[in-house]
Amino acid sequence: MAPHATLPPLRGRVQAAAPLAPLTWFRVGGPAEWLVRPADADDLLLLLRDLPKAVPLTVIGAASNLIIRDGGVRGVVLRLAGRGFGAVVAEADGIIAGAAALDAVVAEHAAAAGLAGLEFLSGIPGSIGGAVAMNAGAYGREVVDALDWAEVATPAGLLRLDAAGLRMAYRHAELPPRGVVVRARFRAMPGDATRIAAEMGRIRAAREATQPVRARTGGSTFRNPPGAKAWALVDAAGCRGLRLGGAQVSELHANFLLNTGDATAADIEGLGETVRARVLAQSGETLDWEIRRIGEVAA
Repeated sequence: MAPHATLPPLRGRVQAAAPLAPLTWFRVGGPAEWLVRPADADDLLLLLRDLPKAVPLTVIGAASNLIIRDGGVRGVVLRLAGRGFGAVVAEADGIIAGAAALDAVVAEHAAAAGLAGLEFLSGIPGSIGGAVAMNAGAYGREVVDALDWAEVATPAGLLRLDAAGLRMAYRHAELPPRGVVVRARFRAMPGDATRIAAEMGRIRAAREATQPVRARTGGSTFRNPPGAKAWALVDAAGCRGLRLGGAQVSELHANFLLNTGDATAADIEGLGETVRARVLAQSGETLDWEIRRIGEVAA
C-alpha cells in the first residue's frame, strides 16, 4: 500500500508497519499496515472522506477490551489520541467528553464538578469512544442510561446521534458504515460531593478486590447470557486457573483472561475458545465474546 496513493495529506501522525502490541492491555499482537493518529476531527473527516473503500479501516481506542491477532492488521488502523480528542467539559447538567478521554477521567471530572450519575464510568477500563461503541457498563448502569448524544465522523460528514439512533442494546451499538465516535455528551445531575466520592471509592475498591486490575488482561471476556453470569458458568465448567501457553483464566475472576508474561494472541484467543467449548459441554450455554478480536492469524 503506497501511502501517497492511498492516504490523503493528513496533519496527524502516519506510521507504516506500526507495532500495536504496546498499545493494547494484553500486550500481544502483530503490527498495523498503517497506524493513523489524526490531529483533530477535521483531519479525521478528511481521512474518512478520501480513504478508498477498498482499504480496510479498523478503529481502536484504549485497546483495553481487544485482542490483536499475531499476524497484524491490514489496511489502516485508526487511533484517536491527544488534545484533539481528549477534552472533557463539565456543564450544569452533564459532561461533554472527547472519544480519547478515559472513562475514569470523565467520572473524575463529573465528581469534581459536583455532578452525580456518572460514577459507574470509574469502573469501566478504556476510553469514551469505545464505551459508546459497545454500550459499555458496570455496577448496574450502562452508557445508554446516561448518553444524550454522540458525534460520529463518517465519510459523508459529522453526525449527531442519540441512543435510539445508535440502536443501543446490551454491549452493542450500531455505528454508521466507517463511523468513528468523536465525542459524546452524558446527562448528569447536581449531587452531594461526599456521596459521589464515596460511590466512586466503593467502585474502585470492588474492582480491586474482585478483578485482576494490575494484570495484562482485556477486561470482561464474555458477555453475560440472559439470566446468567459468565464468570459463574466458566467457574462451574472447571476453567478457573486454566492455562494455554502463556495465557491463563484468572484465579481471581473467572471471566478475565491473563497474559502471564509470554502469551501470544493465539494463546489468549485459543484459551477463550477452550473455555467456550467447556461451558457449552457443561451447561449448554453458548458464551459470546465481549472482547473484540481483530487482525490476521499468524502464518
